[in-house]
Amino acid sequence: MAHDSANHDAAEAAPEGTGSTPARLADPSSVGTTTIAATVVQKIAGIAAREIDGVRTMGGGVSRTFGALRERIPGGSGTSTSSGVQVEVGEKQAAIDLDMVVDYGASIVDLARAVRRNVITAVERMTGLEVIEVNIAVNDIHLPTEEAEPGTSRVQ
Repeated sequence: MAHDSANHDAAEAAPEGTGSTPARLADPSSVGTTTIAATVVQKIAGIAAREIDGVRTMGGGVSRTFGALRERIPGGSGTSTSSGVQVEVGEKQAAIDLDMVVDYGASIVDLARAVRRNVITAVERMTGLEVIEVNIAVNDIHLPTEEAEPGTSRVQ
């Protein structure tokens, strides 16, 4: 730990635009810093992933269950934009993990490539952070017959 604090002190003493100042986030001629919360990156990544055709929903089984409950509560927040998205955000870089359900028939390899490209583009464009990795876990496939399951709607 002492070694880390020595490096941190050296970075603080470095001229503006180098060391600990994120080159993409801070203009060397400006005064102050810009901090981007992990929840902001989470939301951007979640929205960007959902924009791709073939992504049915985000999240694993438990988070999807809680999302379904939230949708049924009057005045509830509905579907969370950050469900199924985990991020690690540093000063200059971000790593993103996505859990998703895809539509049956979609090429998972092509879908993952498109999602990864869209998420990286959106996060880097909006935040200036370098996205070093986007890990995608496909947890389920949505079958067309799942929408018409008997018993899902009591009123016809």
